[in-house]
Amino acid sequence: MKLLRFIPDHTNFGFMRFRRVSFPFSALASIVAVVAFLMFGMNVGIDFKGGTVVEMQAKADKFDAHSIRETVHKLNLGEVEVQEFGTGRDVLLRVGLQPGGDKAQNEVVVKLRSVFEDKFEFRRVEVVGPRVSEELVQNGIIGVLLALLAILIYLWFRYEWEFAVGATIATMHDLVLTVGFFAITQIQFDQTSIASILTIIGYSVNDTVVVYDRIRELLRKYKKIPISEILDLSMNTTLSRTVITSMTTIIALIALAIFGGEVIRGFCLSMLFGVVIGTYSSIFIAAPILIYLGVRVGEGTASSAAKAETAST
Repeated sequence: MKLLRFIPDHTNFGFMRFRRVSFPFSALASIVAVVAFLMFGMNVGIDFKGGTVVEMQAKADKFDAHSIRETVHKLNLGEVEVQEFGTGRDVLLRVGLQPGGDKAQNEVVVKLRSVFEDKFEFRRVEVVGPRVSEELVQNGIIGVLLALLAILIYLWFRYEWEFAVGATIATMHDLVLTVGFFAITQIQFDQTSIASILTIIGYSVNDTVVVYDRIRELLRKYKKIPISEILDLSMNTTLSRTVITSMTTIIALIALAIFGGEVIRGFCLSMLFGVVIGTYSSIFIAAPILIYLGVRVGEGTASSAAKAETAST
């Protein structure tokens, strides 16, 4: 029985020749991401700035979004967002942080129920006070930093230092571009966004580890061919796995983004971006950077072949 192959056997695509383009491109994209973050900031959600989120579904087939906005504004609740989503019967209300602490936040829900409960079913209510939102911000930042630290420690012990540095640079590249994606698109940044960032980091590191394992295996097997050819061979032999993994993940995320509802749409869109960037960085950042770090052909220190390849660039 012949197996289905998305990538033909004996594919010999020269990935490493694109390093003179991929590195400047990634450097420029990273600068743009940092500038966008400093200029626009993050569109933080209720989780991080405090407030109330109410998800409602109309009991009838249709509702007038304009009339909902007018009704909510008459309640004098300050910053309010009204958003339609889903089947056309669903509406999401976001009310900003109210002065007066947790008691004032709970009063928002009481007021909304008093005017909408007859025509709408309240499907989700989230109330986040100012103290809770501050704790969520701190815990989210600490969680990301601890995850990064644990990954870097793992990479340092698993590989030679050149591989660990390469994987670290690729991971930080993906993190910076993902933050820039949130800043540019102004997709709401909340707890699910923290989850997407952690997932993207894990996905990227996993992809990089698969590639690095093959590179290290071939470095020990072939001791007389240039380092760039070994890297190209490693990329081509893992290309089928990379394509299948990426495409199946992307297809699932697209389906969730379209049919999963407003609650997880931001998560899915950021994950789509992260999967693409993570796959790109594993091939065009993590692998070719080993040339500049002087990875040797054979056992462990920089070889003359690697140094010569570096000097030629």
